[in-house]
Amino acid sequence: MATHETAQQRRARRVRHKIKQINRAELPRLSVHRSGNNIYAQLIDDVKGVTICSASTLDAELKGKLKNTSNKTAAEEVGKLVAKRAKTAGQTKCVFDRGGFLFHGRVKALADAARAGGMEF
Repeated sequence: MATHETAQQRRARRVRHKIKQINRAELPRLSVHRSGNNIYAQLIDDVKGVTICSASTLDAELKGKLKNTSNKTAAEEVGKLVAKRAKTAGQTKCVFDRGGFLFHGRVKALADAARAGGMEF
């Protein structure tokens, strides 16, 4: 009996398949995960299998600064923080992996803030 995938898992698989078509040896992947209460972003080097940098609404830098961790303002702050950390690590170009989440709302706010912070994707 085959297991049924949820729509979100199918979208995530489809997004990652498209990312594989791009030369991943050159570009790391900016992966985004959105939960009901928080948003997480991490820059991943898939060739080496390591996380270059990460940021989330649970970080100490943002924890006291944010009143609400599940809105667009919080996502923008995470986007700025991950861009700042990526620049510190020497990465400015990446591939955006929305992880099956629609490019709308908090995911879009995070991406726009990362672009404004100097990331290119």
